[in-house]
Amino acid sequence: MRLSRYFLPVLKENPAEAQIASHRLMLRAGMIKQSSTGIYSWLPMGFKILRKLENIVHEEQVRAGHIPMLMPTLQPADLWRESGRYEVYGHEMLRIKDRHDRDMLYGPTNEELITDIFRNHVGSYKDLPLTLYHIQWKFRDETRPRFGVMRGREFFMKDGYNFDIDRKSAMHAYNRHLVSYLRTYERMGLKALPMRADSGPIGGEDTHEFLVLADTGESEVFYDSDILDLKIGDRTVDYDDQDECAAIFNEWTTPYARTDETHDDDIFLQIPAHRRKSSRGIEVGQIFYFGTKYSESMGANVVKDTGELVPVHMGSHGIGVSRLIGAIIEASHDDRGIIWPEGVTPFHCGIVNLKQGDAETDAVCEAFYLGMKALGLEPLYDDRLERAGGKFATMDLIGLPWRITVGPRGLKNGVIELTSRRTGKSEEMLVENALERIAQTYSAYT
Repeated sequence: MRLSRYFLPVLKENPAEAQIASHRLMLRAGMIKQSSTGIYSWLPMGFKILRKLENIVHEEQVRAGHIPMLMPTLQPADLWRESGRYEVYGHEMLRIKDRHDRDMLYGPTNEELITDIFRNHVGSYKDLPLTLYHIQWKFRDETRPRFGVMRGREFFMKDGYNFDIDRKSAMHAYNRHLVSYLRTYERMGLKALPMRADSGPIGGEDTHEFLVLADTGESEVFYDSDILDLKIGDRTVDYDDQDECAAIFNEWTTPYARTDETHDDDIFLQIPAHRRKSSRGIEVGQIFYFGTKYSESMGANVVKDTGELVPVHMGSHGIGVSRLIGAIIEASHDDRGIIWPEGVTPFHCGIVNLKQGDAETDAVCEAFYLGMKALGLEPLYDDRLERAGGKFATMDLIGLPWRITVGPRGLKNGVIELTSRRTGKSEEMLVENALERIAQTYSAYT
């Protein structure tokens, strides 16, 4: 993409309403524009990253054997009355009436809707296990929406629902989701720790939140620092293998890690002092096992091989896709701007032409631009008639992992400059060598 033809409305000054780094930088980098309190338009670069994260989530869910679908944003209130949650959910639920005076709501979650779909189409144990999921916009009418996409009213979320014949099978689904989430976050360059948490209005017996450590996190968390050494990496996981998924689950949940709602100081103090840590955390996902809570109240039953009619065991599993962007920025930025991990960057490399209009620099920039595209990579070419300082500031702000700088001085020696946004280190090299270096860097992500 040529920057002269792109819509990237960057801001030079910090917006007064932005209290945390991610909100400030997303506004300044032209990623979002507030429409009303807690509701945002996603501008081209923000939308591009949102789609990248969505694709990663889809890929890892499908890898784990989960089936994608799509449910509506508006739901009939009668389903929520069946489950008993319509009146107790609270003021965060946006309740509306349609033109026929029927009670509707803008879905904050989808347990009732998915249970209704299941009970109308599945009736035998032979159809289990089953996990369905979708990625859809949700709405919760927060009392104090703040921090940009971190705590907005409208948000983009993956929510999945498993249906199993008994608790043992449902807990395999729980473990399987935990593993798939760990893979998802690592692909995004995040260290998200699973922590025992409170189930809140969703309900259920077992739940873990996934939290990214950050000073601006809304939750206080307590953990054994040994958990920071764990990594899924590129290990191949057989998601049908209950023992393997359970082993990974135990590996990641044995070290103490809890949110403030479930923190137990007596247990925590048994950990060696040098490993006891407390911090703030940003929630980016949560998994729940809630047994037959919804299936019993809504009649989601199946016939077992014995002929007995039983309610299915269920769980729900969410990832805040739009919130993840804020979490990534909170975890990866400096005083100049965002620093995108390679796996989620909107463009793979920025190209800065220091003398736009000069025949030689224009030709080299064009050659590099086309060379990257030929390799299947997406460059962002700053071809504007703008001073060099302004171009560098824009590239630092939007945070592309790599920058190529082309100027007359370097070309006299036949070289261009390759700069890492994360380390700030620059290296002079031939155009073809720079192309090869960038291609190798991204080979693991394409």
